[in-house]
Amino acid sequence: MSKPSYFAFLDTPSPPMLSRAKIPTLSSIPTFIPHRVRRKWRATKSRIRSRQSPTTSISSLETSFSPADTLRSLRTHHWSFYDGQYLILAIVAIFALSVMETPGPFAKTSVAALLMLGLVLPITRQFLLPFLPALTWLLLFYSCKFVSGDYRPPIWVRVLPALENIIYGANLSNILSAHKHVVLDVLAWLPYGIAHYGSPVVVCGCLFIWGPPGTMPTFARAFGYMNIVGVTIQLLFPCSPPWYENLYGLAPANYSIPGDAAGLKAIDKLFGIDLYTSGFHASPMVFGAFPSLHSGWATLETLFMGHVFPRMMPVYIAYTMWLWWATMYLSHHYAVDLVAGSLLAGIAYFFARAKFLPRVQPDKEFRWDYDYVEIGEPQDGFSHGLLDIYEEFHPQSDSDEWTIGSSSSYSSGGRSPSAGSRSPVDDAQSMWEGDTLASASDHEQMR
Repeated sequence: MSKPSYFAFLDTPSPPMLSRAKIPTLSSIPTFIPHRVRRKWRATKSRIRSRQSPTTSISSLETSFSPADTLRSLRTHHWSFYDGQYLILAIVAIFALSVMETPGPFAKTSVAALLMLGLVLPITRQFLLPFLPALTWLLLFYSCKFVSGDYRPPIWVRVLPALENIIYGANLSNILSAHKHVVLDVLAWLPYGIAHYGSPVVVCGCLFIWGPPGTMPTFARAFGYMNIVGVTIQLLFPCSPPWYENLYGLAPANYSIPGDAAGLKAIDKLFGIDLYTSGFHASPMVFGAFPSLHSGWATLETLFMGHVFPRMMPVYIAYTMWLWWATMYLSHHYAVDLVAGSLLAGIAYFFARAKFLPRVQPDKEFRWDYDYVEIGEPQDGFSHGLLDIYEEFHPQSDSDEWTIGSSSSYSSGGRSPSAGSRSPVDDAQSMWEGDTLASASDHEQMR
């Protein structure tokens, strides 16, 4: 019979099965001792034991090239509601591939084969699986240029300027872009035309190195799904940006009108290049003003970076405000677009934080310092620390949700309930596998 999972992280692996630690159970502790005192006693005992055990492998990465490991993981995986996300992604990808006219069938088949190969090999699967939503978004975004205007809804030209005046009493984009200067052009170009495109890579790197194990995959999924929802809204509710109003007024728009770089054309002229002018002219989503994914990216990155580095939150907020000003100065978005993009990012972040985002432990600096990971909102006043692991035992499901996480504690060697679930990893497996693709059930190892 398996023992309570809150002692699982004290085990050390000894093939072919995990060793059992001989420690008192809850029933041996006098019930008249207050619950908080019992938690402290168990925490002190665990710290003593942890000094005698080797470093855990919770932050290690998968190094196997064997497809057999993936097949074994799939056979032992307990399928859950969250696995349905991959069916949704497959439907979106099939739609995008169906409407795409270029590249040809051979190129599409080759790319799909490489992706499937990457998902079969464990060493690449651990990275590809969390980024599937983002890859699907890129595919959907590119395919938008091939969707015929006969099947697309009419373009809303007056609704955003009207909302702008109703909510703010003026067109903020026109006010901010009325006075141009080369210095202002460069200041707007830096966040909108440079930092914006490289920021997801920088954020992923920071979250991987300094965040708890599992933080970067959670960000990647939230980022991908936020963009998929944003592009879907833009397809179903196409709206003209401020530069259209500046060029054509409020005349009805059609899908034959090309994109315009607006204020970024000054940057091409300043440096003598043709980067933004031609790039925006061939944009797959010309009338995708609402919501602003520039704002969504900056807000989501601010929230995730603030989660890991809370003291730097004012800097991240300042960057978001800087980008907000740049988008309006360059005539690419109305203020209402920016608010909508930030709201979309906020929904993605707070949903991920409540269900899937690992908690930061203040005494840990790098991902390799973590011996366990807690997921979900804390149930009491202790937001971090070892004491949060120790809760009264409640039987939980033994499924190892490998999709986007759960409200659980990941700990080395087994399962530890903190916010209400279990860990999908042991010392012989990488936490990434449990967080990305089906892994061998630790429940079977604990029997």
